[in-house]
Amino acid sequence: MALAFTQVDAFADGPFTGNPAAVFLLNDFPGDDFLLNVAREMNLSETAFLVRKGADEFDLRWFTPGGEVDLCGHATLGSAHALFETSAVSGDGVRFNTRSGVLTVSRHEDGSMTMDFPAEPAVGRPRPANLETILGAPVSWYGENRMDALVQVAEPGWVRALAPDLSRIARLPVRGLIVTATGDSPEYDFISRFFAPQLGVPEDPVTGSAHCALAPFWHQRLGKANLVAFQASARGGRVQMLHKNDRVLLSGDAVTVLRGELLVDP
Repeated sequence: MALAFTQVDAFADGPFTGNPAAVFLLNDFPGDDFLLNVAREMNLSETAFLVRKGADEFDLRWFTPGGEVDLCGHATLGSAHALFETSAVSGDGVRFNTRSGVLTVSRHEDGSMTMDFPAEPAVGRPRPANLETILGAPVSWYGENRMDALVQVAEPGWVRALAPDLSRIARLPVRGLIVTATGDSPEYDFISRFFAPQLGVPEDPVTGSAHCALAPFWHQRLGKANLVAFQASARGGRVQMLHKNDRVLLSGDAVTVLRGELLVDP
């Protein structure tokens, strides 16, 4: 039986920007090996798998080519966009049951969406040996949360110019590595990049879950809860945030770029 999917560019200004995610709406979840093989076949940083539980409620799982992850922003945004666009939900809100609890997404009149995610603040830690050599840039601050390592560097130009040693990043005991600095234009409070070769994602174009760490980090340093950021990958993407206690509201746009069928029976 063919499995229909939608490919969505999330946190995007238009097609071929932001971060692409494949979205599959299934009757039930097949085995994990099948889901992982599909993610590897799609060869995107994330593939989302949905199973309906109610009129506006779905179970949601995310897979990279390297395995299942606990939290993903852009594929959640892409999933909500696909559901809203096809009228698979009747209103302007949807709930997802995930490995990180219940996540909600609301759609606004202009078509943008806001996700309610857990804050994932990083705690300062001793930096790994040779971290500056791995990055090729001096490190101002290092910390970790339950998923990722977070590095602050002093100059946004260093973030944009990074060409880190991915093979050595892959050996760090974290999901991925976030590198950030203050913004280099008036419209952005900060910029960042995200590397996760551990999961088969050398560099993720725009990482919603990384901003669950970045929002509390920059809220504390800049003294403002409303933040706008740019993830400075080759594709690039804009993320708006509101940090509220133990939650982060992440807002962005999405666009459908592809629909197709997987001709493999689970």
